Parts: sequence; structure tokens; C-alpha cells
Amino acid sequence: MTQVDLKPRLGRKRDSSRDQDILDAALDVLAETGYDGMTIDMVAARAKAGKATVYRRWDSKPDLVLDAVACLKAVPLDTLPDTGTLRGDLVAMIKSPAIQDADRKLRIMAGIVSMIARNPELAQAARAALVEPRAAANRILFQRAVDRGEIPADSDIENLALIGPALATYRTLMLQLPVDREFLIQNIDRVILPAAGVRAKP
Repeated sequence: MTQVDLKPRLGRKRDSSRDQDILDAALDVLAETGYDGMTIDMVAARAKAGKATVYRRWDSKPDLVLDAVACLKAVPLDTLPDTGTLRGDLVAMIKSPAIQDADRKLRIMAGIVSMIARNPELAQAARAALVEPRAAANRILFQRAVDRGEIPADSDIENLALIGPALATYRTLMLQLPVDREFLIQNIDRVILPAAGVRAKP
């Protein structure tokens, strides 16, 4: 009698190297079309992958979007500028790559607004990936200003850290205008520094 091989047959091992390509493609499509207009076909085409390849990794569009948003890169907190002044630090954060990255994140946020209200898990991921990284960086800059005696020790660092991200988000989502260097510096000089009790130099 022929002996039957009872060892399980393993399928082809999944190529995890494609995961990041698909996640990046999902973010690009999300920023361009919004969640409601986004399809798995669009993501597969942008990633140059088959639709089945995407579905082998993610069961649904919400799962894919959730993972893609969660994988957004954060601001590296160990490389923040330290110019000696709060204004200098805030202005030093405004660099072309940083502006482009922030603009992309804001467009992604605009793309998922329709889904956030229906999906608390995505709302939490969006806050963690799109708002918290810049707020965390700002907290460090404001705490330095407190430590230097540049702003009062009882300054509301939490709210101060959120002013910039909130203004940029409103401009993108509600006004549908770009967030450029001029806008960001005006916010620093006319809103953020006065709120912190610092008079900007002319």
C-alpha cells in the first residue's frame, strides 16, 4: 500500500517586500480621490500589483486604509532644531521636504474625513499618524522655551502645540487652500508666538 504523505502542503510564501509599495500607493490614491472614490483596483494599478495580491494582504478597503495611515512616518524627535529661540525653532521646522510631507498628510486627512465619523479605529489611527507627530515635536519646542524662561512656566503647552496643526488642517479641509511657507510663518508670528506671550521681532 502506498504511504500517504500527511505533511501539509505549503503555498507559495508571501512576498512581504510588496507591502510597503501597496501601502504607499493606497496613500497616494487616498490623497487624490478621497476614501469614497478610492478602489482596490486603483491601488493595485498604482502599485503595479494584481488585485488578488492586494486582497491576499488586506480583506477590505477599510483594513488597507487603516494600515496605510498607521504606517505614515513620524517627525524624528531626535533631530529637532535648537536655535536658542522659540521663533527660530518653529521657523527652522519649515523646510521644503517637511512642507511637502505635511501637505500630503493633510490631503490624506481630507481623503478620510468621510470615513472617520463611521470608524473610531481609523479616527484614532489618523490622530496618531497625522496630528500627534507634529504636536509631539511642538511640545518639545515649547518646553525648551519654558526651560529658557522665554515663555511663562505655566504656559498651556498642550494647546499651544496644537495651534499650528489645527490652523493648517482648517486651511486644507475647509478653505481648500495650500499650506505654504508664507502661511506657516504668518501663523508663527501672528498667532502662535502671541498666544505663547512672545512678541515676534520685525
